Amino acid sequence: MGNELQEKLDELAGELEVPGVAAGVYLDGEEIYAFHGVTSVENPLPVDENTQFQFGSTGKTFTATAVLRLVEEGKVELDAPVRSYVPELTLKDSEAAEKVTVLQLFNHTAGWDGDFIHDTGNGDDALARYVELMATIDQVSPLGATVSYNNASLSLAGRLIEKVTGKTYETAMRELVLDPLGLEETLFFPNDVMTRRFVVGHTRHEDGHVTINRPWDLPRSAYPAGGMSAPAREQIAWARFHLGDGTAPDGTRVLSQELLQKMKEPTADMRGSALGDYVGISWLLRELDGERLVSHGGTTNGQYSDFHMVPSRNFAVISMANCGPNGSELNHLLSKWSFEHYLGLSEKEPELLSLSDEALAPYIGQYETIAALCTITAEGGRLFAKAEPKPEMVAVLGEQDDEPPIPLALVEGEGDPYVVPEGPAKGMRGYFRRDADGRVDAVHLGGRLAERVRSA
Repeated sequence: MGNELQEKLDELAGELEVPGVAAGVYLDGEEIYAFHGVTSVENPLPVDENTQFQFGSTGKTFTATAVLRLVEEGKVELDAPVRSYVPELTLKDSEAAEKVTVLQLFNHTAGWDGDFIHDTGNGDDALARYVELMATIDQVSPLGATVSYNNASLSLAGRLIEKVTGKTYETAMRELVLDPLGLEETLFFPNDVMTRRFVVGHTRHEDGHVTINRPWDLPRSAYPAGGMSAPAREQIAWARFHLGDGTAPDGTRVLSQELLQKMKEPTADMRGSALGDYVGISWLLRELDGERLVSHGGTTNGQYSDFHMVPSRNFAVISMANCGPNGSELNHLLSKWSFEHYLGLSEKEPELLSLSDEALAPYIGQYETIAALCTITAEGGRLFAKAEPKPEMVAVLGEQDDEPPIPLALVEGEGDPYVVPEGPAKGMRGYFRRDADGRVDAVHLGGRLAERVRSA
């Protein structure tokens, strides 16, 4: 089975011209790995079993697991207001600040602008300073009303961990999660990563040439939302823990089986979203050919990861690539192949609607989040979405490549759902939202709710 994974990875990486990839499969107690390419096009080393990749937002599930350990110790309650633990929390919406619960930080229903990325320095006060700045964030939707991907909520959850434990987020994570599970090579700080073999992010441009993305690291204030790195084997170890009974490899109890299972049960409905059908406690849930798929994955500056589990089949697949946007496409195709090859599970293709440009006119316009401006146009009976990061986002994360518009095809279903029919984001779902008068007033794109920009 190992050779088949390696052959498929080599095939996809060659076709899509991805510099470096690491992949792993866990099936009924057996671990299978495959590696391809190099860490960097400028300073190339072979990608191997020890190579560090940034795995981005899968780190949210680590933060959630740490909080569940505090829940089990009786130090935190999921339904309690966040202010019970972070009393200084101040938001533009005072009611949201007063009532937001710990659980709502992990199921993306807090409702404020989620992509508030701000560099508050590398000191131990990075999260405290970040939470102070959350007073400037707009409330996009009412608390608990809509699932909209929320990085800011996870940074707040990181600060909650600090307040409850009296330690820095990274130290608390090491003691609550990483050390008990033997994840010695799952790391936060560049000073630790740079002493190992690690990849850098890249972008493949439309003319085919590949460049390195800089900066390499995320701000420390974003670590609870996705600032960790690891080799493939420790991502599989994370999957094995969450597929297990809550014990570490040495038999030590880390989390009760009840709470571990609760993380994988629906807590919020997001059917029609790019993220899946439901959110658990940080885990993203959807159905795949009749089986529950428990997933995450993440994106940093030129690094892309997929992480999927099928608990009923004791199966997991992870893939980490160091180039975009083709790395994201590789991860998706490799995961899809793995579901079919190892489990016989396949996706059902949605039925695309054929509409005139006139029928698509209500969807045309500009939409925005705190991080990006999205322009939606129509041509040849199809919608196209062009997202451009705002200057303040570029200042923190660095220049991004000018990617072509993403095609959106409306599909059968309740409301105004769509799917990306082709390209690197093929299969990504979303929907348009209408107001009380039936007018399109927002689009759910990439898991985020972007509101229509009204003309003055």
